[in-house]
Amino acid sequence: MKRIICIILLLSGCAAYRPIVDMRGVNPHQYEADLKECQAYASQVSPAADAVIGAVIGVGVGAALGAVLGSFVGQAGRGAEMGMAVFGTEGALVGATSGAAGQVNIIRNCMAGRGYGVLR
Repeated sequence: MKRIICIILLLSGCAAYRPIVDMRGVNPHQYEADLKECQAYASQVSPAADAVIGAVIGVGVGAALGAVLGSFVGQAGRGAEMGMAVFGTEGALVGATSGAAGQVNIIRNCMAGRGYGVLR
């Protein structure tokens, strides 16, 4: 259940991420305009799409691995089912996390490229 909650939070999008910036000498209006542009660039990365790709890969790997392990106890089908569930969920979480981290990095790099002192 915790993993599902994490996935939902990650899919809510990090394109709204606001980096911590040293605001000394910064025009707040220009900062907000630049931040909105950088967030728009980041929104081109989709944590949801990355989650789907991760889930598909996880399901495939999980089915194969689960079937092999399940065959040792005569339950290849049950092993495949369990492998798909575990690896599919894990793949979705990893994919969503990767996509969200990508959005954060885009915003940070974009703002730093525009001359802001990005602290975090």
